[in-house]
Amino acid sequence: MILIIVLLFTGFPAAFAAMMTAILLGIVLRGAMFIFVQYDAKGGAARRRRNTIFGVASFLTPFFQGMTLGAMATGHIRVEQGRVLSGFFAGWLTPFALACGAFALGLFAFLAATYMTIDTRDKRELQNDFRLRAMWSGLALAPVAWVVLETSQAGAPEMYHGLTRWWEPVLLVWTSVCALTALAALWWRRFTVARVAAIGQVTLILVGWALAQYPNLLTPDVTVHNAAAPERTLRLLVTALGFGALLLLPSLAYLFYLFKNRDSRIS
Repeated sequence: MILIIVLLFTGFPAAFAAMMTAILLGIVLRGAMFIFVQYDAKGGAARRRRNTIFGVASFLTPFFQGMTLGAMATGHIRVEQGRVLSGFFAGWLTPFALACGAFALGLFAFLAATYMTIDTRDKRELQNDFRLRAMWSGLALAPVAWVVLETSQAGAPEMYHGLTRWWEPVLLVWTSVCALTALAALWWRRFTVARVAAIGQVTLILVGWALAQYPNLLTPDVTVHNAAAPERTLRLLVTALGFGALLLLPSLAYLFYLFKNRDSRIS
């Protein structure tokens, strides 16, 4: 909620804050429903409702995340002196933004299914199900990525120009290598290799997106330069994050230990 308030007071459009609210709610609902479904011994209608909520939140959260990134790159959201001049839904319902949402959804599905192939190593049938899901979603990424590129020509011309710079072929080759390696590893049931390759693929996609959009945060009016806080504030923020990491990282490590340790049980 603090993030939403900050966004509203720093000139970002209300639609962006509303979408971020939906994303945060989706993340919270996914986590909550996972815990209830995982550790509630009761079945029946309540369990089915929780599964439905978990599925809907899992679908909408990555879709809205991708659509948000797409809308920010369209150039339809205009900001001048901290005031939003465009309409509420400007940029959000364009073919490019919707294609970005579909691509993010496929990417999340591919990464999650690939990860789960290792976590279900003791359940052969379930592991094979995740394997097939990872392969199908991985194959679907190529045509959806092509749609994103094609719609960016008219829907986000600055992004399209960024995607056609000199480094793009190099990044595309390495991304393709990671994608093909992940699919081949899934086919041959080398799930650890598949996970590493999937991580590489997603990382390179995010790097390529950031390079293509740089220095814009909200094309074309908000950049990393004109939106930056004073240097003193940035230094204090880095210091605070450093001290906070001393508490957060061990806590996260212990959380992963609790959930990944097969011998642990919640009493």
